[in-house]
Amino acid sequence: MLERIGTLKMAGALTEHAVQRQKLIAQNVANADTPGFRARDLSDFADTYRSQVSAGMRATRPNHVTGISWGGGQRIQDTGGESAPNGNTVSVEDEMFRIASARREFDLSLTVTRSAMSLIRTSIGRRG
Repeated sequence: MLERIGTLKMAGALTEHAVQRQKLIAQNVANADTPGFRARDLSDFADTYRSQVSAGMRATRPNHVTGISWGGGQRIQDTGGESAPNGNTVSVEDEMFRIASARREFDLSLTVTRSAMSLIRTSIGRRG
C-alpha cells in the first residue's frame, strides 16, 4: 500500500540518490592519489527524474495529463575539476562539500518520510 503513495516514492528515490552519490564520493576520495583518475558525481536529483507515462493511466490525446513516474536513471558525470600534474581531478575539499550536500539530501528524504508516515498514522486514528 505504501508504495502507491507518490510522496513516499519520491522520498525513497531521493534516499537512493543520496546513497549512490555517497558511494561515488567515497570512490573519489579513495582514488585521490591515483594518476589519471577523474572525479565523478551524480547529476542533480531533479535532473535524474523525468516524467514518464505511468502504467495505470492512459492518454487518448497528446494534451492529456498521464501522471509522473518517480523512477529514472541516475546519470554519472565527470565533475570537471582542475587536473593535477598526474591527471587526477579529485579535490578533497570539493568532495567534503559534496558529502555535505548528499547528507542534506538524505536528511530531507528522512524528514519527508517521517512526515508522511505521521500523516498516515493520524488519518487512521493513531498518534505518534
